[in-house]
Amino acid sequence: MFIFLLLFCTVKVFSQPAYYNTSNAHSHNDYEQSSPFRLAYDQQFGSIEADVFLQDDKLMVAHHRNQITAGKTLEALYLDPLNKSIEKNNGFVYSDKNLTLQLLVDLKTKAVPTLIKLIEILKRYPALTAATSLKIVISGNRPPAESFKNYPAYIYFDGELSASYPEDALPKIEMLSDNFKKFSLWNGMGNLPEADLNKVVTAIKKGHDLKKKVRFWNAPDIVNAWYEYMNLGVDYINTDHIDAMGNFLRQLANRSYTSPTSYTLYTPRYRNDGTAKPVKNVILLIGDGTGLAQWYAGYTANGGALNVFNMKYTGLSKTSSYDSYITDSAPGSTAFSSGVKTNNRAVGVDHTGKALTLLPDIFFRHNIPTGIIASCDITDATPADFYAHQSERDSSAAILNDLLTAHVDIIMGEKPDLKNIEDINHKLAKKFTIVNSVQEVESTTKMPLMVADKKAGLTILKGRGNWSVDAFEKAIALLSKNNNGFFLMQEGSQIDDGGHDNKLPIVATEVMDFDQVIGKAMEFADSNGETLVIVIADHETGGLTLTSGVIKKRYVSGHFSTSDHTAIPVPVFAYGPGSQLFSGVYENTEVFQKILKAMNISQ
Repeated sequence: MFIFLLLFCTVKVFSQPAYYNTSNAHSHNDYEQSSPFRLAYDQQFGSIEADVFLQDDKLMVAHHRNQITAGKTLEALYLDPLNKSIEKNNGFVYSDKNLTLQLLVDLKTKAVPTLIKLIEILKRYPALTAATSLKIVISGNRPPAESFKNYPAYIYFDGELSASYPEDALPKIEMLSDNFKKFSLWNGMGNLPEADLNKVVTAIKKGHDLKKKVRFWNAPDIVNAWYEYMNLGVDYINTDHIDAMGNFLRQLANRSYTSPTSYTLYTPRYRNDGTAKPVKNVILLIGDGTGLAQWYAGYTANGGALNVFNMKYTGLSKTSSYDSYITDSAPGSTAFSSGVKTNNRAVGVDHTGKALTLLPDIFFRHNIPTGIIASCDITDATPADFYAHQSERDSSAAILNDLLTAHVDIIMGEKPDLKNIEDINHKLAKKFTIVNSVQEVESTTKMPLMVADKKAGLTILKGRGNWSVDAFEKAIALLSKNNNGFFLMQEGSQIDDGGHDNKLPIVATEVMDFDQVIGKAMEFADSNGETLVIVIADHETGGLTLTSGVIKKRYVSGHFSTSDHTAIPVPVFAYGPGSQLFSGVYENTEVFQKILKAMNISQ
């Protein structure tokens, strides 16, 4: 079991680990695994190690001579299965012809006779010696470097980082390895001490300057250490934990992200921030599935800056639903819109299925218009929680039908393509001004307004662009014409999708996009001094833990413990008059009460 450490700090990094995959994994003392060769091969490792003893004219595989067991020869454990694989893959080690394998043979008995025996055996395996995707590399007891050139072309050697080699020996040296303990006694936790780090960096540079791959043995073998090796540019990562290493490297692309750019934050003026001045406008921004780790992933990817972190008033919201310790979005946001806990999957109804009075209903009685924006389907749970009344969140047609009687003045997002709803669409067209793009919205566009924009359903990585900010600004321009104020709920919908998919690049980019909306909201609040901005999440998704990051390089990496929601309380941030009400730790239902209190409106 590995401990994934939450690292909210930077380390000195010399390369980014984005290019690492299982080809960079070295199965150390592979013969000690429950299934020698096969475990590492199935994980598509790039290097596999076998220690051999020359005994009774055979090459026996073992770590110590007293561990030699009859039948465990190099041929039986490694050469035979390798040969079968190459025959099966038409001359390649792996079915993917781009993958290669290094068989590291560590000679435990005298170098020359043991190597001569190995060459004798390999003559019986012409497919191995001819395969361009296989390299046989000799380690352990080796003949003098001056004689490397005298061995067959298919024989290479593992050099030592601390040694020097004659020029004519270098072409036969495939990589340079060394005992990590020569450079550091680091146990793999935290960061390498600076003095040790410099030693390791110097050694790696020496190998790379010679255009050789680098490996350390007798090195810490935990996740945090793996990150450090990647950051330092170690070519082969030594491990005894084959499955864990394989999973780690295969998932790395989805669990690491380096942002190519950053954005500039809004500089807050804190106009009436934290005062008891009556609130005219409320902007409720819901980051779906956004816990503290998600926020910090966005912070790191933006080079150490988030608008939301400039909000001074913060709290924690407990997220459980009426019938579950772990909520889903439907009861999560229903708590905000109604002040009532309901069952999982329930939208705008209580646990018995009774329709609840929602914030837009209350605001309607005070001639305060409501806007709803979501970077997803407008019938998804969170946007639906502010206008619909259904016991099942997947009842998309019924939820869409609820829009006909809902007190919603603006709704923006992707409209679902449902069958047999011609009558609903006809009625919606009578109630709403319907456009298919945010760009079609003008200052003269009449409300109620529906922006049914397919672009809203895209992720940032797939081309949504500035849609969220554009939608926010268009909605604010229309809603703020009302002298009585307005209520706007906007959801950062696809942060949650990144959590469910365990894809940190989606999480980080969606947080950064949502935070730019937050900056615009803070700017609007400062422009009038009577707008309350609340940033919250309905729940956390993915159980995200940040395991590595470099703020200056906008690089972050992490681990997900689940593909579902968790019970972790979520942070609340508030800005503007009334923001002080949102400090502390409280149930999600209290957000509803605090909004009404800030606006001096009774339920």
